[in-house]
Amino acid sequence: GVRSIGEVVVHVAADNYLIPAALGTPADASTGIKGDDYNTVLAYEKRTMNKAAAIAELEKSFAFLKKSLSDTPTARLGESVSVFGSSMTPQKVWILATTHVHEHLGQLIAYARSNGVKPPWS
Repeated sequence: GVRSIGEVVVHVAADNYLIPAALGTPADASTGIKGDDYNTVLAYEKRTMNKAAAIAELEKSFAFLKKSLSDTPTARLGESVSVFGSSMTPQKVWILATTHVHEHLGQLIAYARSNGVKPPWS
């Protein structure tokens, strides 16, 4: 009843594309992800990727997420925007992105440890 490690990696990549797209920075067209349509995320997550492709997508998505955050003007952080059907600020959306990534990092650490693998940073 849980995602595999590969599925978690692809899910994180998908949301790394979705969150900036929801704030107005379009994801690469090859992802198919639209900021106002979660079904595009679900379609992306159903793609079949081998380990190397999933890791490459994750790395590409983090570069996109980081650039999108860096490109957000400070003056815009306090504006009110509608994201995921709620009114919030871009600053709150970026905090949401950070907490989402950390949630799944913890999940992957738990997966590793439950399988007898000690994460390299532990």
